[in-house]
Amino acid sequence: MASRINAIWNFISHYKYLIVIVIGIAIVGFLDDNSLLKHMQYDMQISDLKSEIAKYEARHEEDSCRLHELKQDPKAIEKIARERYFMKADDEDIFVFDNMGKPENK
Repeated sequence: MASRINAIWNFISHYKYLIVIVIGIAIVGFLDDNSLLKHMQYDMQISDLKSEIAKYEARHEEDSCRLHELKQDPKAIEKIARERYFMKADDEDIFVFDNMGKPENK
């Protein structure tokens, strides 16, 4: 038993700097809050958020153009009211066709 402990102690004393370096790299690389794995996860999250920002900026541009158009042209408001809300003028009729309630042929 003493020879085994003595052999382990000799190994540790001979390779003490290498053991400390390996343990330090393991802690920094995998276990720490600032580890390489966390950095990779954060980089992936940043790229996802940047793509979402680009999507929302494009949507904002489109909506800004539509808002400008609505402020400039009163007929655009009328067009949206007719298409989305089925509003009509006093002298016209609106027919809405529903394809969901088709009878089945047997």
